[in-house]
Amino acid sequence: MGTSGVFGFKNLECSVRFKTEYAYFWPMEEAVKIVNDIKAGKIAPLYFLMGEEPYYIDRISDYIEDNVLSEDEKGFNQTVLYGRDVSIEDIVSSAKRYPMMAERQVLIVKEAQDLAKTIERFDSYAENPTPTTVMVMCYKYKTIDKRKSVYKNLKKNAVVFESSKLKDYQIPSWIERVLKGKGYGIEPKASAMLSEFLGTDLGKISNELDKLAIILPKGTTINTKHIEDNIGFSKDFNVFELRKAIGEGNKLKAFQIARYFADNPRDNPMVVTTSLVFQFFSQLLQYHGLKDKKTAATALKINPYFVKDYEAAARNYPMRKVSNIVNVLREVDVKSKGVGASLGTDDLLKEMLVRIFD
Repeated sequence: MGTSGVFGFKNLECSVRFKTEYAYFWPMEEAVKIVNDIKAGKIAPLYFLMGEEPYYIDRISDYIEDNVLSEDEKGFNQTVLYGRDVSIEDIVSSAKRYPMMAERQVLIVKEAQDLAKTIERFDSYAENPTPTTVMVMCYKYKTIDKRKSVYKNLKKNAVVFESSKLKDYQIPSWIERVLKGKGYGIEPKASAMLSEFLGTDLGKISNELDKLAIILPKGTTINTKHIEDNIGFSKDFNVFELRKAIGEGNKLKAFQIARYFADNPRDNPMVVTTSLVFQFFSQLLQYHGLKDKKTAATALKINPYFVKDYEAAARNYPMRKVSNIVNVLREVDVKSKGVGASLGTDDLLKEMLVRIFD
């Protein structure tokens, strides 16, 4: 299996880190480098994969599990353990056994974060890992203390990979980059819709992108219609379109979308709607305060394609009005959580829009 089959993007040159504004792509680059090294025969005896974002941890681990040993070798020389079922001593004991009729054995420890309380006992093995064993420690959702001896020994003698969780505003760019590696383009509006609909779970997003890649021919530039037809997300009735309608002062469209949300509350939770509209007006408040509006995309952490939406909203909502709306949205958010009111979704949405447009 090639690297693109594991991660959904082509082999990349990883010798130079990206500039600061692209730093959140570094886990992607590093993951590709690890796999490319393995393909080239540069296989380390120990891989310690850690961090809040499990996506790349799973991809690297899966690649090693599928590709380091041949099918004939796997029966006697590949073992998968789970942190909740074993101790550090059990893992080390397994790692020190010799491979049978093979150059090396592979030992994968999944959910290794369950060993967090005793991870310092791994120090001696990290100092001197067994050269005929390829051990993969999948330490998800957290990291080990970098001041500890065990971490310092891992840095010296193992491949240490750390993957941080992406922020909401980073997801559209990640989607664009992954699709480019698959041979597809995507319109900015479509990537924004996907990120709002799917959240920050890279595994979930990757699954949906894989579906699109199966259905659509290579070279396609994915648009909102493709997403609506194949993922089930309405291109006309979503929070993204609601925010745009509010920003443009389009009352009719805003209330139509609100009606759709009220009729489909399971797919459009009020808490999420309030949060994203609040985010829009918080960014609009920030936009008003910018001395140089040309820096809006960077300052607001948005795709430059959408700056025009904030320009339009700024004309309709002066700073004082935006400040009042932010307070209104805080009140509606509290009510949506059942505090001080027992209004349904329909009434809450109407109240929100009436007070915004007032």
